[in-house]
Amino acid sequence: MTVAAAATRPAPTRRRPGVWPTALVVLVLVGLNLANHVFGWESIWLGPLGALGLLAFARFSGLTWRQLGLSRRTHVVGVQWGLGVIGVVALVYLAGVLLPQTRTAFLDARYHLPPASALLTAFVIIPVGTILLEEVAFRSVLWAFLSRHARMWQVVVGSSLLFGLWHVLPASAAVTANPALGAAMVGLGAWQQAASVAGTVLFTALGGLVAGELRRRTGSLLASVGMHWATNALGVLFGLVAWRLV
Repeated sequence: MTVAAAATRPAPTRRRPGVWPTALVVLVLVGLNLANHVFGWESIWLGPLGALGLLAFARFSGLTWRQLGLSRRTHVVGVQWGLGVIGVVALVYLAGVLLPQTRTAFLDARYHLPPASALLTAFVIIPVGTILLEEVAFRSVLWAFLSRHARMWQVVVGSSLLFGLWHVLPASAAVTANPALGAAMVGLGAWQQAASVAGTVLFTALGGLVAGELRRRTGSLLASVGMHWATNALGVLFGLVAWRLV
């Protein structure tokens, strides 16, 4: 081949990864959500099984531990940020429980538990049955697949919106379980359920944005895990205190 021919030869185009693995992950998450909330499967085993399956598929598809937010090089910074967030959330919750005006927000009937059950829920059931799957799904595997096709802001927003939609089914129980939320929506009548679902989706999507920013800033899944545990598990522990103050 002559030099002139080589110069005019078109440069090879870089193939973009197919979108089908991303779509498959979304479909799997829909199936897991339905299985958990419609068919009544116990999430304490569904969470670890689902997380391991998603990670195995991600690794089989060529994603690295760094892309999944699980690189050993980012563990330290992830733990530091995670512990910092836990401390901030603990201070906010403490103030909320001590103030009578906001204490009712912690009186959730689902977590009106004896101390031993509250500790089991906060340190075993929530981390293993809820946080493990949700963090691996939305801030690790789905995040990494979306990063193949989208800009970072789109990854953060897209994963957060899907995280909000993940909570549509469990949102139906929130109004009856939490008296403060029920009182706030008592005047909505037939729209009470729809407002509860919409509010839950919006709130969790905003939480997903914060968790996503922690994931982006640190490169570590552990930072968003810390925030997720703080908002969920500390709510149970401080709810234990709130129920004893009423």
